[in-house]
Amino acid sequence: MATTAKKEPSSLSHAWLVMYNVAMTAGWLAIGVGMVMHVMKHKTYKGLYIQMQKQTLFFQTCALLEIVHAAVGIVRSNVLLTTVQVFSRVGLLWFVIEPVYQVQDCEGVVMLMTAWTITEIIRYCFYTFHLLGSSPYSILWLRYTLFIVLYPLGVTGELMTIYKALPHVAASGLYTMSLPNHWNFAFNYYYVLIGLFPLYLAGFPQLYFHMFAQRKKSLSSDKKND
Repeated sequence: MATTAKKEPSSLSHAWLVMYNVAMTAGWLAIGVGMVMHVMKHKTYKGLYIQMQKQTLFFQTCALLEIVHAAVGIVRSNVLLTTVQVFSRVGLLWFVIEPVYQVQDCEGVVMLMTAWTITEIIRYCFYTFHLLGSSPYSILWLRYTLFIVLYPLGVTGELMTIYKALPHVAASGLYTMSLPNHWNFAFNYYYVLIGLFPLYLAGFPQLYFHMFAQRKKSLSSDKKND
């Protein structure tokens, strides 16, 4: 979900991207600090999501702007890929974690929040420095190294959360509705969630190994520039 500007952005779009990335860096940093303080104070991760609920919903939903950035051409991101990446998180928040309150204290939510928060702090910080014309090697290294652990952690947390939600969705009939057709077919959200598992298993390896390729390219090119 790149949010860096093209080589010659207008001054207005450049200023907007700088403000956006600075705000998102600060927002996710505040979420991270809040998470640490909650665990230190209560000695448990229970209640962590509720404590950081509003902030997480707000800043994760703000990532929808990155689809707009890609669509109007002020960043180099692929619109389809950006849409999939953004909606995978926003959808999980609004259509699984929020309505299925029983999963909000599960280990999966803690795992994905930890992975998302660290990833986003580094990512938006990296884009901010890039937009300002200065990219410290330490930030570049973190950007293309910590994903090795954070991506599997986040995906595992997301899958665990969906799995934990399944029995509650089945019992409540959440988002299930009858459709006007001759076959009595009903839209069943339970099976939509089940269908996400093969999508994750198919998509994650491609994204993960793509990041390894990007790591090799980015770190080696940076060393050459040095």
